[in-house]
Amino acid sequence: MAILKSYGVRLRESTPQFPRPNLCDNYKRRNVKWRSPQAAVIPNFHLPMRSFEVKNRTSADNIKSLRLITAIKTPYLPDGRFDLEAYDDLMHMQIENGAEAVIVGGTTGEGQLMSWDEHIMLIGHTVNCFGGSIKVIGNTGSNSTREAIHATEQGFAVGMHAALHINPYYGKTSLDGLISHFDSVLPMGPTIIYNVPSRTGQDIPPHVINNVAQSPNLAGIKECVGNDRIEQYTGNGIVVWSGNDDQCHDARWSHGATGVISVTSNLVPGLMRELMFGGKNPSLNAKLLPLIEWLFQEPNPVGLNTALAQLGVVRPVFRLPYVPLPLEKRVEFVNLVKEIGRENFVGKNDVQVLDDDDFILVG
Repeated sequence: MAILKSYGVRLRESTPQFPRPNLCDNYKRRNVKWRSPQAAVIPNFHLPMRSFEVKNRTSADNIKSLRLITAIKTPYLPDGRFDLEAYDDLMHMQIENGAEAVIVGGTTGEGQLMSWDEHIMLIGHTVNCFGGSIKVIGNTGSNSTREAIHATEQGFAVGMHAALHINPYYGKTSLDGLISHFDSVLPMGPTIIYNVPSRTGQDIPPHVINNVAQSPNLAGIKECVGNDRIEQYTGNGIVVWSGNDDQCHDARWSHGATGVISVTSNLVPGLMRELMFGGKNPSLNAKLLPLIEWLFQEPNPVGLNTALAQLGVVRPVFRLPYVPLPLEKRVEFVNLVKEIGRENFVGKNDVQVLDDDDFILVG
């Protein structure tokens, strides 16, 4: 109580006096004791956004056991806002078909096209609606360490179970800079580091990972360099998820990967779960490879967005610079669905070939 009273004294002393508007005397008399909100004028006062009592908070060990993590798609309304109804349906499909976690606002979810307000809102929405049934991993990484810290504070404050962090892209840094960057965000909570040199322009070498692996909050690595690198980590006891759907079967069963962070599981979550849980299954892997190759013929998420629209589970709305695949590729997808079996794909509508005029591009 003494502390609160002391604050109160300082607040009254530090409250700035602003000129009052030149209004009628009655207005002045009624408002002569008015002061601006006190919390807004506390000098150097900081309300930390991070909480150690966040609902659904989990540990790095809980994340390390996950085998199928879906990098969930973000659907849109025709005006470019999030289509949360369609998003919730996608989430239900993932849960019902055995996905154990989702990455919210990753590359597949087009976090790079979101404002941070949208980003954190979607993480919070996912936790609030589905956090009791599935782990929510928020992509709060950035090429700015300050921005990554702020976004991660917000993500954990709204309840995400873990953070996904990429290495700084475009404005690349030194290896010591990479270590300092990750050391700045790891203390906040369970973290997956994402290595995808084809997008960042810089590989995260084992030296960096071995250094930051000393943190108890490092859950593991999403690795896209290949299965030899995965085996190098798993041989040293570091948890790894394959970031390449076309390699994930062998990564899981021949190179020690815990599982996959998958794009394809947006479409066929049940089959991807079988691939990760059911033991070696080269025939199922071979069955899925043509679909995976189709998905990644253009940079992700162009193929996925086109596929989900043709399955009728999202509106055919694209945020630029993403545009749908051309007509001949859309026809190929319909044939792939028929070969694999419509019952294995999300949604209940018949797959169809959409015309160019069916798509809406939002700038």
